[in-house]
Amino acid sequence: MALTPSNMLPLGTKAPDFMLYDTISEENVFLNQEKGKKGTVIMFICNHCPFVKHVNQGLVQLANDYKRKGIGFIAISSNDVENYPDDAPDLMKKNAKKEKFPFVYLYDESQNVARAYKAACTPDFYIFDDKLSLVYRGQLDDSRPNNGVPITGKDMREALDALLKGEEITADQKPSIGCGIKWIS
Repeated sequence: MALTPSNMLPLGTKAPDFMLYDTISEENVFLNQEKGKKGTVIMFICNHCPFVKHVNQGLVQLANDYKRKGIGFIAISSNDVENYPDDAPDLMKKNAKKEKFPFVYLYDESQNVARAYKAACTPDFYIFDDKLSLVYRGQLDDSRPNNGVPITGKDMREALDALLKGEEITADQKPSIGCGIKWIS
């Protein structure tokens, strides 16, 4: 499995707008519908990646902890489903139910949203403030499959806590690392 790091979109970037199909509700949703009052986490994930599987329950816990504080959570899968059928929308819905995702799980069939965010890997994480300006991009924490480090969400929790307190978020952010997004050829 090849390791791919985040592209580290410049801080201050405005969140590119989108409308995507939510595999859970089976309806199209807009970014503005799902954004949080105090901030928004956008995650590029998929079903088959071992890095995502490793952190799924950590993501569920993170969302459960911060949604009630005004943070919105949006998960997007942009993988080529023809060559990676485990990431197809019907299986996204099954996975979301199995993992008990407390957030939408959107399908980016055209891959245009992944390109707009310069997403590179799964998982790839972005935190935007209440005005949808990028304040964090990087890793959940230092845990990786088989490295023995517990999943805490430390890096993202520190960024979210600072955002909620109105404090400056350090620009010293580590890229996420995982499987490369499976681009349509």
